[in-house]
Amino acid sequence: MSDFPWLLAMIAVPAVGGAAVAALPRGRDAAAKQVALAVSGLVLLLAVLATVAFDTGGERFQLTTSVSWIPAFGVDFALGVDGIALVMLLLIGVLVPVVVIASWADTGPEGRSMKAYFAWLLVLEAMMVGVFAATDVFLFYVFFEAMLVPMYFIIGSFGGPRRQFAATKFFLYSLLGGLVMLASVIGLYVVSNTELGEGTFAFDALRQLDIDPGVQKLLFLGFFVAFAIKAPLVPFHTWLPDSGAQAPIGGGVLLVGVLDKVGTFGFIRYCLPLFPDASRTFAPWILGLAVAGIIYGAILAMGQTDLKRFVTYTSIAHFGFIALGIFAFTAEGGTGAVLYMVNHGISTGILFLAVGMLISRGGSARISDYGGVAKKAPVLAGVFLVAGLASLALPGTNSFVSEFLVLLGSFPTRPVFTVVATVGIVLAALYVLLVVQRTMHGPSRGVVVDKPFPDLRRRELAVVVPLIALIIGLGVYPQPLLALIDPAVAATMTDIGSDPAGTTPATAEQGAN
Repeated sequence: MSDFPWLLAMIAVPAVGGAAVAALPRGRDAAAKQVALAVSGLVLLLAVLATVAFDTGGERFQLTTSVSWIPAFGVDFALGVDGIALVMLLLIGVLVPVVVIASWADTGPEGRSMKAYFAWLLVLEAMMVGVFAATDVFLFYVFFEAMLVPMYFIIGSFGGPRRQFAATKFFLYSLLGGLVMLASVIGLYVVSNTELGEGTFAFDALRQLDIDPGVQKLLFLGFFVAFAIKAPLVPFHTWLPDSGAQAPIGGGVLLVGVLDKVGTFGFIRYCLPLFPDASRTFAPWILGLAVAGIIYGAILAMGQTDLKRFVTYTSIAHFGFIALGIFAFTAEGGTGAVLYMVNHGISTGILFLAVGMLISRGGSARISDYGGVAKKAPVLAGVFLVAGLASLALPGTNSFVSEFLVLLGSFPTRPVFTVVATVGIVLAALYVLLVVQRTMHGPSRGVVVDKPFPDLRRRELAVVVPLIALIIGLGVYPQPLLALIDPAVAATMTDIGSDPAGTTPATAEQGAN
């Protein structure tokens, strides 16, 4: 079973499916939806079967496939996953079918065929799988840049009134970061050629290199800038509120739920193992940005008047917690950060979907246009509340476990940053409960009075019920994901010279002094 090319199939199936949807005659939107749902459902099945085939006690990278691609430069089409990448593939497998169903009744801007929207969704799924599964750094860069294209068209063609501006800003920011990373990718190749006698982009070979600390810093910064923009960390975040606010709801779910995780995934997959000395050198500065993002994102979320921008600013705060866990250099912090990546995708995904259901009924994204929704649509109000509680990491929800692990793991090595970060927990309760109170409770007002406000339909329930089940299930019993994540994080800590308690050579020396 492990010999089957699971990862290649997970890339090929949605890529071919996207091409098939695009080839349908114009006006066949119903067929496009059916094909997209079938294809995305098949990818979910492949992700589950790949997880079954994965041996948590086996090699670090499994389910590998490698084909020589550009032999003159040592580039292979090499795929493989550890537990960190595998849980991200499961997240993709869950969210894409949910997005397809959630977008079933969408009509898009006038003159736009939804057939193209579903085709781009499937192409985006293929690119997202590729970026997490690549074990060749050059191949990772190709997928990193290629996934910008479908998201650009999803935002630019099917988004809100300022969609062209938001799509262009998203594309230019990400492209600039990618170009900076490309310089470091080339630098890695040159270093590998000097040390090994031939250049390579293979991740396993690159992490064995003994790179000069000064060179490490330069190469690290190239990767860091690209990942900080993608994550995004403050002050590289300014593209996200515009893109999230203008994206169609389905595109917003994948943008905030998955694409942004490529940045934090890049930190733990590439920055730490390839540049351990530089990671330790720059860690205090990055932790400062992470904590600033937690506080800044929370404060800005409280002041938002637009529901979709509200969700994007809550995400900026959450990404700060993820970065804190990664750069604490402990097994608990790293495991919590990876689990946070998955749980944030689920909790923010359902929050974005609930916002979309609210907007589809009221025709407005302004918070002030809603009030007393619970009286007319109690189930929708309940879903909104559950999504909000998961976002603020209430005990019993999935986000609580990951946030707790991040704080538990970061305190032994970064106590000051951890204590400041806990302020974000209080602020999260404020911004979530304030929005819930303003929109769901009190007297009916605004569009809730002026327009029919039906409760959730069966199709909408089919979208939110699985995500609520995951929120509660992973909140009560996260062990299945932790069993996948723990060995991969432990291997990463070994790469950077950190034991499970988070003692690195640098911190040990500080403790001795």
